[in-house]
Formats: sequence, structure tokens, C-alpha cells
Amino acid sequence: MRHDPFRRGQLHYFVTVAEAGQITLAAAKLHMAQPALSQAIGQLEAELGFRLFERHPRGVTLTSAGEAFFEKAQRAVLATADAIQTAQSLERAENGTIEFGFVGIPPGLDSPGPLEVFARAHPQIDICYRELPFPSMPTMSWLADVDVAVCHRPPVDPSVWARTLRCEPRVVLASARHALAQRSSLTVAEAIDETFIGLHPSIEPEWAGFWSLDDHRGGPPRHVTVDRACNPQEVLASLAVRSAITTVPASVAALTAKILPGVAAIPLRDAEPAAITLVGHEDQRNRLVQALIAFAESAPIAAVTARRLTAGHGTPNGATSL
Repeated sequence: MRHDPFRRGQLHYFVTVAEAGQITLAAAKLHMAQPALSQAIGQLEAELGFRLFERHPRGVTLTSAGEAFFEKAQRAVLATADAIQTAQSLERAENGTIEFGFVGIPPGLDSPGPLEVFARAHPQIDICYRELPFPSMPTMSWLADVDVAVCHRPPVDPSVWARTLRCEPRVVLASARHALAQRSSLTVAEAIDETFIGLHPSIEPEWAGFWSLDDHRGGPPRHVTVDRACNPQEVLASLAVRSAITTVPASVAALTAKILPGVAAIPLRDAEPAAITLVGHEDQRNRLVQALIAFAESAPIAAVTARRLTAGHGTPNGATSL
């Protein structure tokens, strides 16, 4: 084995392939061509002097040597990524900027009032918004490019703090042509056996299952579409052309129904609510992030949110956000 340092990105490539179990899927995650990734893995194996993967028609599996190497490589990749993320967060703090991630509806479009209040209270802080894909594991890696994010509670991660902002009713989204579209409300029993939009396998299973009512069913739905949606736009694209449903928080449903008249939002009367949560890196709680956390936890904002949800009786029109 050569004793040269690893080339830039080689360990990251290896860990991504090992976690994905497929070079094609890993290449998509890395935003690179599959042949280039295959070549990079082959070069790493040549430099190490042993095979990392067994190739088979459905993907790849680690060899025994690959499994032993994976543990060390994963730690090195996570440590490098953590150092880079911390440096970037410190730079943003120095520049007075918070990178704010969201899934689906932008917070400012969903409920601009509280954010305007925060801007007036902290004129020295600029919030920059970044849309995120659906959560994947580990949550720390999903949050890699942002300081904080808001969505339904992502998977627990010891490196991530979480603050529940509120709980919202779940609402069924379906095409206006769907058989359920004309219903004023539904029960879980009436929706649970419907066909649901299929999500990408890289999405954290428990989080993904929440939107197909797995928490009420005790397992995945019997019928899902062939889609492998990774973000809300792909889900909406599928809803527009398929006889299938998904569930979302009430605030998301309210805006979606207003913006897209071809999509129907039907409240679920008895589903467990969605816990809308603010999350961020434990070791990146700088003074700007702390100011945002304190604002989000303030009694006046929580009271306004509670009043609005109560006024809407838990329906899409009564929902709100941070």
C-alpha cells in the first residue's frame, strides 16, 4: 500500500457509497457521475491494497476489511465535516448572519409576522433561508449547511438540540380529482389504506413514515406509488398526476391549497399532530442562534400561535408557523 495521504474527497466518497449501498445512489447524493465515483473507489482500493466492496447486481456490500476500515473512515469524515461546519458557522456569526433551513413552505411566506418582529428586535442579524430536502440520517449531517432548521421533529441526534415550537394537526393532501377531495374532513381509518406517495429510501424511515400514517398503522402502507420523492416539490408533482395522498402539517396544507388550486387539503380529525421543531448543532449555538432560540421560546409568540390555531379549530385555514 502506498503511504501517500488520501486524495481530497476519497474517504467521503467511500463512506457515502458504504452508507448508500449503491454506487448509483451515492453518486446522486454526491452530485457526480457514476463512472467518476466508481473510478475514485477503484483508485482508493488500489492505494489501500485491498477490496472495500463486493459488487453485485443490486449494489455493493462491504468486505470484512471494508467494514473495519469504514468505522475509522466514517469518524474521519464526520470530524472533518464538523470542523468545516463550525468554521463556517463562526464566519457567519462574525458577519451577523444566520443560515435558516426549512422543508417545504418558506417560513417568511408561511407566517411573516413573527419574523418581522424578530428583525425589528435584532436589526444587526440577517436571516438567510435555505430549502432542505427531507431529513436523512444522521440529523447532524442533514443540517450540515445551516445553523438552524424548522420542520416536523427530525430523528434524535446527540449532536443536535431541538426545541418544539408548536403542534399542528395533520392534513391529507390529494389531487382535486381524487375520490377523497370533496370530503370536508377524514378520520385516520378512512385514509390509512389509501395509496401514498413513495419517498426516497435515503429519507429517515420513521420521519418518512409519519407522513404515510405509519405511526397509526404500525408499519408502512400496503400501497405506495413508484415515486422516490426527496422534497416537497417532487411530492406535489406526483400528487398532480396520481391517485395517491400524503399528509402534511396544517400550515403547509393551508398555503399549498391556496397556491395550487389543483390540490385538495382535507383535515384529519384524529391523527397524532405534527411537532414543528426548531433544531440546530449543539456546538454551534453562537450568540445569534441563541437570540433566535430565545425569541422562538418567548411567551408572546407562543401565545399568538396558540390563539391562531385555536381560532382555526385545527383546520388548514387556522394554521400558522414560526
